[in-house]
Amino acid sequence: MDKFIYKKSAGITALSASMTDFTYKKHAHKEYAIGVTLRGIQQYHLNGSLQSSSPNGVMLFNPEQTHDGMAYDESGIDYVMLYIEPEMILEATQKKDITRFSTPIVYDNQIKQNILNLSQAILRGKDEAMCNELFLSLTDNLIQTDFSTDYKREDSFIKNAKDMLHTNLDKVLKLDEICKELHVSKFQFIRSFKAHTGITPYQYFLNCKIERAKKLIEQNRDIYSAVAACGFVDLTHLNKHFKSIYGTTAFEYMSHLN
Repeated sequence: MDKFIYKKSAGITALSASMTDFTYKKHAHKEYAIGVTLRGIQQYHLNGSLQSSSPNGVMLFNPEQTHDGMAYDESGIDYVMLYIEPEMILEATQKKDITRFSTPIVYDNQIKQNILNLSQAILRGKDEAMCNELFLSLTDNLIQTDFSTDYKREDSFIKNAKDMLHTNLDKVLKLDEICKELHVSKFQFIRSFKAHTGITPYQYFLNCKIERAKKLIEQNRDIYSAVAACGFVDLTHLNKHFKSIYGTTAFEYMSHLN
C-alpha cells in the first residue's frame, strides 16, 4: 500500500514514504530535495540517465532538477526526503551563490544519519530549535562533500520564459502570447525550453501551479482558496495533479500539516 506523510517544521518539509505501484510523473522542485532510501531500490531518470538508489543511498536533487520516480520491482520502497529552500542552504553554509550537487547518489553514513535525525525530528513534531540544530549539522557535513562550485547561471531566454510562466499561474497557459513577446515560434520555444530544463513549458507551468497551491495550503490551511488562486477547475482537478507529484492529494497533504 502506498503511503505518503508530510510534516513541516523550521521551514523544512519532511516526507516519509512507502510505495509499490505508485510512479511519480516527471517534475521538479524549487527546493533542494535530500533523502535516504530505507528499503528496496528506488529508481528515477535524472539528466538523461537512470539512477538507482539502494538501501542507505543518499539522494541529492538540486533545485529545478527534473526527475520522476518509481520502485525497481513489486517489493516496493521505503524512503525519507527533506525539501529545503535554497535560501536556507545559503544562510547555513554562508555562501553567496547557490551550489549544486555534482553526484546524484552517495553512500555516506554520516550524511545519511543527519538526514534521518532531522526527518524524524520533524515528523515527530520536535521543537523547532532542535530541528534547526539538526539542520545545521546536516549542512556542515554536506559542504564537505563533492559540491560543484562552478554554478552556471541560467540562460536569459529561459529565465525570461520562466518569469512569464510564473506571472500567469492563475490563468490558462497561452503559448502564442508568450512566444509573441519572446519573438520566437511556439515550436522553437517548446524545443528550446525542454532542451534546457528537461520538461515542456506546459509541464513546467502545471508544476509551478501545483507548487504554488502547496505553499498557499501551508500558509492559509484553506484548500479551496488555493484551487481558485491557482486556476484549477475544482478540487478534484487540483488533487489529480497534486498526487502525481507528491503522492498524496492536496486535501491529505493539508491534513498532515495540522
